[in-house]
Amino acid sequence: MPTLIDLSRPLEHIPIEAFPDALKPLYRIISPEIEYVEHGQGAGIMQAIFGCQKADLPEGEGWAEENVTFSTHLGTHVDAPWHYGSKTGEEAAITVDQIPLDELYLDGVVLDLSHLKGSGKAITVDDLKAALARIDYKIKERDAVLLRTDHDKFALTDPLRYNYPGLTAESATYIAAQGATVGGTDALGWDRPFHVMVQEYQTTKDKNKIWDAHYALRQYRFYVVQQLANLDKLPAKGFKVSFFPLKIKGASAAPARVVAFVD
Repeated sequence: MPTLIDLSRPLEHIPIEAFPDALKPLYRIISPEIEYVEHGQGAGIMQAIFGCQKADLPEGEGWAEENVTFSTHLGTHVDAPWHYGSKTGEEAAITVDQIPLDELYLDGVVLDLSHLKGSGKAITVDDLKAALARIDYKIKERDAVLLRTDHDKFALTDPLRYNYPGLTAESATYIAAQGATVGGTDALGWDRPFHVMVQEYQTTKDKNKIWDAHYALRQYRFYVVQQLANLDKLPAKGFKVSFFPLKIKGASAAPARVVAFVD
């Protein structure tokens, strides 16, 4: 029986007032809005449905439920190719509900890039090759390549969490070109931080600096998984991992429960 390791970030409501002003534009992909319906309120709902009295319910309690409002890119989530553009190569890009489940249950490999933690730097092809060499591994067809930055260890309201290392067009293409079909990160994003990309674009006016690690995948049937957790608990290789998103019709992404299966 394998050991199951949860690689998903818990979803919890965080008051927007707790976020530094610079982080507030990212609030929608960090914190859901959750209305908690407790047992007492649930009793009132059940009384209306059943036409019963509160005394008819066990200890006067009804059901509990929650009403949740969230972005499809909230928390640990799977990006479908539709997120990067309307086409994958010359074919129509698929949405998250169209991803076959067998393309989301794969061999996993963890590349330790935690030495770049907090730097906001680009993860280069050389960085990837060095991480692979350290574990004596070559990316193969249908691998899930998971990038460990340890940014899941920062509090969600800590600005340093948002200064993560991220990929460029060149390094993202390198992973996909080796045959991997899923790329994951425990950072907020797959690309370099938005403030880094924005500054570089404004300085150079080079359009190739805009969201380049995502746009590079428009030629590949490739799924990006962001805001993972607990990659430090995994072996470097030799495990299976599943990435099963909510089946939201026509969506570009969906939150997922990501689980590793370690023998």
